[in-house]
Amino acid sequence: MTPAAPTKAPTRTMMRTGPQHTAASPDLSSWVSANAGTGKTGVLVDRIARLLLDGAAPERILCLTFTKAAAAEMANRLTNSLGAWAAADDATLRDAITELLQRPPDDEELERARHLFARVLEAPEGLRIRTIHSFCESLLGRFPLEAGVHPDFRVVDERTALELRTEARDRVLADAHTARGSALAEAMDRLAGLVNEDKFDQLLRDLDGDRERFTALLERVGGIDGLAGAAARTLGIEAETTPDAVLAAAVTDDALAAPDLRRLSRAWAEGAKTNQDGGRTLDAWLDGSTEQRAANFTTVFVPLFLTGEGKPRAESQLVSKGAREADPAAVDIALTAQQTILATLGRLGAVQVVAATAALARIGAAMLDAYDALKQRRAVLDYEDLIAGARGLLADERGVSWVHYKLDGGIEHVLVDEAQDTSPAQWTVAEALTTDFFSGQSRHEEFSDKPRTVFAVGDEKQSIYSFQGADPEQLAIMGRRFRKRVEDAGLAWRSVELEKSFRSVPAVLRVVNHLCQDPAAADGLSFSDKPIVHHWDRDGHAGLVELWPTIKPETVDEQDPYTPLDVVSPASPRARLAERIAEMIRGWIDGGAVLESTGLPIRPGDIMILLRTRGAFADAMVRALKARGVDVAGRDRMVLKDHLAVMDLVALGRLALLPEDDLNTATVLKGPFADLDEDQLFTLCHGRPGTVWQSLIDHRHTAPDFDRVHDRLSAIRRRADFAPPFEFYARLLGPEGGRRDILAHLGEEAAEPIEEFLALALEYEREHVPSLEGFLHWLETGAVEVKRDLELERDEIRVLTVHGAKGLEAPIVFLPDTCSLPAPQHDPDLLWTDNDGALLWPVVKANDDATCTAIRESARADIEREYRRLLYVAMTRARDRLYVAGFEGDRPPREGCWHDLVERAMLDLGEAIETPDGTLWRLAEPQTAPVAEQAPELPLPAGVVGVPDWALRSPDAEPE
Repeated sequence: MTPAAPTKAPTRTMMRTGPQHTAASPDLSSWVSANAGTGKTGVLVDRIARLLLDGAAPERILCLTFTKAAAAEMANRLTNSLGAWAAADDATLRDAITELLQRPPDDEELERARHLFARVLEAPEGLRIRTIHSFCESLLGRFPLEAGVHPDFRVVDERTALELRTEARDRVLADAHTARGSALAEAMDRLAGLVNEDKFDQLLRDLDGDRERFTALLERVGGIDGLAGAAARTLGIEAETTPDAVLAAAVTDDALAAPDLRRLSRAWAEGAKTNQDGGRTLDAWLDGSTEQRAANFTTVFVPLFLTGEGKPRAESQLVSKGAREADPAAVDIALTAQQTILATLGRLGAVQVVAATAALARIGAAMLDAYDALKQRRAVLDYEDLIAGARGLLADERGVSWVHYKLDGGIEHVLVDEAQDTSPAQWTVAEALTTDFFSGQSRHEEFSDKPRTVFAVGDEKQSIYSFQGADPEQLAIMGRRFRKRVEDAGLAWRSVELEKSFRSVPAVLRVVNHLCQDPAAADGLSFSDKPIVHHWDRDGHAGLVELWPTIKPETVDEQDPYTPLDVVSPASPRARLAERIAEMIRGWIDGGAVLESTGLPIRPGDIMILLRTRGAFADAMVRALKARGVDVAGRDRMVLKDHLAVMDLVALGRLALLPEDDLNTATVLKGPFADLDEDQLFTLCHGRPGTVWQSLIDHRHTAPDFDRVHDRLSAIRRRADFAPPFEFYARLLGPEGGRRDILAHLGEEAAEPIEEFLALALEYEREHVPSLEGFLHWLETGAVEVKRDLELERDEIRVLTVHGAKGLEAPIVFLPDTCSLPAPQHDPDLLWTDNDGALLWPVVKANDDATCTAIRESARADIEREYRRLLYVAMTRARDRLYVAGFEGDRPPREGCWHDLVERAMLDLGEAIETPDGTLWRLAEPQTAPVAEQAPELPLPAGVVGVPDWALRSPDAEPE
């Protein structure tokens, strides 16, 4: 791999700011709110270094972070610093410590600094910089009996956890089928009439994702019946209410009394034809018995007053002019009946919601019980179990004073990184760890006069992991709680704000500041009244922000019906935008375009293309870059079974097991392991009397290629019945040259999926009977995702989601996917009331009452707030240049999308340039500060500062 070109900002001594120095002080507790690019990781590393210099033992410092990558980065930074101190001469060491402490160190501090590296190496656990899940795992491993877990438990990954949940679901389904007449069977029968298989699985996944509060709700209300009662009270009905009772009450209601409705019928007889028809229908309904009227209430009676969508008919439609003239009172009778009908339907919907919620909860509770039983039998825990177990272990009500006693002598300083991503459940663990920090005399005070401290750093504007439970409001809430506890104990506390960015140039931050001042764009970025302001350190550095006009659909010929649905048409807006971006980048590289702030040529490793969601555009973008020979790292994540290399391996395994599958056999014959061409495949398939495999046997002596393929595939088939999956594929890919064949067909990028495939084969054999059929089924029923490490310095363009780019940066960032808003299908199906007092599952939105509607609107508002925070994260990844583009679908972009929000800022800050596609907005600032290295004297093409050629042509020119 070619190393990345050095495209970072010019090297300079980074003086620590006053707020950074205060936040890193080891003798006070700090709560740090940091803007993007302000060096919050550096502050955390400085604080750990100063705690060590202040005499804290490495094993008594606990730093909790969100990801393994962040933990590794901090550990590497700190280890590098301590290693440099150990090897530095006296003058260099004194300068480094002076810069860290902002004062000259004494001889004792210098001596301690020299030995810190060795102290860390000798510490029992080294630097305790851990993810929250890793810490909880070690805590439960240290106190298994107190936590009630198996002493030899192990943690399962998401793939194995999904497999266990699927097994638990299947057991519940089997129990419901065999125990006919039971409450479980009745619940399953009800659900079967409400949802399909996919929706059923999704609902169970949602319940499992909220298992902690679901379990807590069941305990609080006393089981499924109590849960149904809580849902009924929330909806304003009695828990025992049935649909028949609601209808019986409705048909005897005074508002639907027969005399009034007869009067309305007579008035309708004098009105328009629709009223006349309605009058006859109403009379027939009134002539029925009470039971008949109840049975025909929704099918016969309701359509007279409501539309097919369930909306109230307009007054003029309800009572026509002739009917009104015949009896003016008919209007009041009809409107009163209409309101009663709406109230009745609301009560019917509430009854259905309660029944559906209870049925789902019963199935969900049974599934969770079965899942827990499977985990207990196998002595495994999943990630949620780690958090829940640690919470229970540290909770006061458990009365495990022994645990607190042992921890009291082991942890003196707790630091929380990326605090905005910490979920409420995880906060309770961090809070419980510090229970004894500020509660008076403890073991710590017996041997130390140094205060114990709490430190957290985060940025609520970058909270984008709600799907993992993150709640940005918790950052401020927990800050206030910790502050009160610290100050009540008479200890020092500081709330610190880091506002100066060392990453982005002024041009980028001006646009970000404008967004933060726009109420519509800033909603969700902050949960306080304090304005959001970004200052910058890179004064005088050239910067560029461009907002491109959106790419609109063109009228094209009808697509070939045999084209796969997931193939992006070259004429589609997303494909044209991908081509435009790729062409622009190719022009930069070929023309020697220079990054003005560094004076160095632009390299592929300088560029990051960020997407809101993974989808077809990512593939189109990678394809366009590869077509132009631009080095690209590919997507940050891939579903393993969707990669062509893995599909070829699976197809070969299927052939070994079932050669009678003609389509699969033909796939293998055309693939890398046989490599037959179209004519050869036609010879085998056309007019064959039996299977394709039998045809290959019959033709094996007619051509050398047929003989070669038959011998190879036959040898593979002979060992399929007795070779374990890993041995089967390892031999195929190694000695038999399968890896070489795949790489020859698909390129070097197929190497990583092959390695992951073999690793999965080994993983499968550890947990299951090693059969090829079982492995292939296991692989195909689970969507195994492979995360590619794009944090490494490689000279390749990175195409990844904004979530995947969290913590990364690049000199040049493209945002091409800016015209879509979060889809309605992301709205929750399960509705939790305030304080988790009740759970509601309306099934369909038609059953929503005011409570359900309010919960949905609140959830939708939260989704849109996170959508805007995602934009903030995306924009602040850019160091020097930011390009915002977009492609439209059948409808124009909606108000509030990313493109719209950025456009509002560029209208005030940018310069308008007319292009064939519309107005391009540009904010460009020249380089006035000196650079470390001057750019070579090269003839620079048009577009060197980011203007594509199509933006410079006259408006009447045809687009490329």
